[in-house]
Amino acid sequence: MAEDLDQIWKALSDETRRTILDFLRTGPKPTTAIVEQFPDLSRFAVMKHLDVLRQAALVVTREEGRQRINSLNAVPIRMIYERWVSNYEGAWANALLRVKEASERGSAGQSPARPTKTPERKRKPKARSRS
Repeated sequence: MAEDLDQIWKALSDETRRTILDFLRTGPKPTTAIVEQFPDLSRFAVMKHLDVLRQAALVVTREEGRQRINSLNAVPIRMIYERWVSNYEGAWANALLRVKEASERGSAGQSPARPTKTPERKRKPKARSRS
């Protein structure tokens, strides 16, 4: 399973590939439309990025006549979520709920607490070394 996720992490590590995925979130796009989103890159460079995304199964491509239509496949992203996020979200939600409850208990019928001023500490003079 870790090896499967390695390809996904590699694909997601590049900003251009993440931008392609963001672009595909709104729906399937022909390769030409994706290439046009990156005027500073050659068509060849964009195609290489798409190949990495396909190998990681993050993009699925089908042919319609002479066009290749690319779609986002969210399943690999879900796999990462389930492995790395879902195990911890319950703990975070529980902690945030405790903070909310403590805040509500503390402010129920009370004015907000004012911070108390702490007296300044006097600094001790530094001892001089004899050279």
